[in-house]
Amino acid sequence: MNTQATLEQLQQLKLHGMARSYEAVLSLPVNSQPEAHQLLAQLVQHEIENKRLKRTELYLRLSKLRYAAMMEEIKCSKERNLTRQQLSLLADCSWIDKAENILITGATGCGKSYLACALGHQACLMGYKTLYFNMNRFIEKVTLAKLDGTFIKMLNQIERTYLLVLDDFGLQPLNADTRLALLQILEDRYRRKSTIIVSQLPVAKWHEYLNDPTLADAILDRLTAHANRIDLKGKSLRHND
Repeated sequence: MNTQATLEQLQQLKLHGMARSYEAVLSLPVNSQPEAHQLLAQLVQHEIENKRLKRTELYLRLSKLRYAAMMEEIKCSKERNLTRQQLSLLADCSWIDKAENILITGATGCGKSYLACALGHQACLMGYKTLYFNMNRFIEKVTLAKLDGTFIKMLNQIERTYLLVLDDFGLQPLNADTRLALLQILEDRYRRKSTIIVSQLPVAKWHEYLNDPTLADAILDRLTAHANRIDLKGKSLRHND
């Protein structure tokens, strides 16, 4: 049997996890190498793990998350109004399976964006495509897409994303085009995909911020109907850097 040819064929088939595992087995003494059935199971398992790792790396790269945050790094305390139990209930991403939203509010510097990015990172680890925008970037993207004729393509890309994160909601006024685009996106996602909104403004002031009663009613109805709310408290974490 030509083991080198087998290795090359595995590489050609892009079965890189299998190839590395097989190469490791070949480096063992013959009497230490696994039996055929055990070897096959090992190769398949390593290939699954390799594909999962590559998928996660791809999702994290495409997500464009602002922070490389992880769930275990989130500080939970009574002072922050965030408990470890709350966080653990979100860690399995079942809220994404149920197409629920998360609305994160709180004062500047209290860790809202970091928490949102940690949730986005966890979603990527669990196999959900994620996309992050701060609202400035979102407004720019909508404006440019309207000008160059790629608006429908943009909507389709976002619609295919299981988790959309919109950060800094409420920091600058939204024009009519952006409000309509936001409504269209939320309509596409309603009861199908999840959205995280991060804002310094309390939810009660979002209607006033949107500055169009009819659109505001429609947007907030789709955001708040099936949403988990997290109102972070406490001093600015940036002072601890």
